[in-house]
Amino acid sequence: MDKRKINGLIISAGKSGRMKKFKPLLSYKGKSFIQNIVLRLDSVCDKIIIVTGYKANEVEENVNQLNLPSKIEFVHNASFEKGMFTSLQAGLAKAKECDWIFYHLVDQPGLPEVFYKKLVEQIDDRHNWIQPKIKEQKGHPILIRNDLFQIISDAPLNSNLRTISNDPKVKKKFWECGYEEIFQDIDTEEDYSKLN
Repeated sequence: MDKRKINGLIISAGKSGRMKKFKPLLSYKGKSFIQNIVLRLDSVCDKIIIVTGYKANEVEENVNQLNLPSKIEFVHNASFEKGMFTSLQAGLAKAKECDWIFYHLVDQPGLPEVFYKKLVEQIDDRHNWIQPKIKEQKGHPILIRNDLFQIISDAPLNSNLRTISNDPKVKKKFWECGYEEIFQDIDTEEDYSKLN
């Protein structure tokens, strides 16, 4: 199999308003959320793009503690308050040279490394959108092929991935994965208290 170039793309720009604590830097198993995700993506990605907005300097300092300078690229999204989709667009602008992006939200620190390797194994030439699911419920992260980048980049700022996914050019593949962590969504202090 030819070597596909995969970039991680982590959205870490929002204010975590409902949480009242800054999610990227919350602790999980001795590391911050974002450090956990970076270390998992490191096993399958050639480069990891981190989109920052709120508290950008703190995110950069925290990630740089991992000492992966050749692997990480930070992108500041000045429009982050206009919604998460603008951060995806900002990240894609830096992902020109890759075949796929591993689109990752910052509040999913609990997926094991094996999950990432198994999701990458689902890549084939017939699909350009690969998403994990359990039964009929779809989760994150998502693998998106580069032929969809322009469609996402050209969409209005107030668009979202659900709308994009309905475009006829999107050829979806759903992987029955068995990992409940694909539904992690740490939005409140109560959610965080349940994380183990």
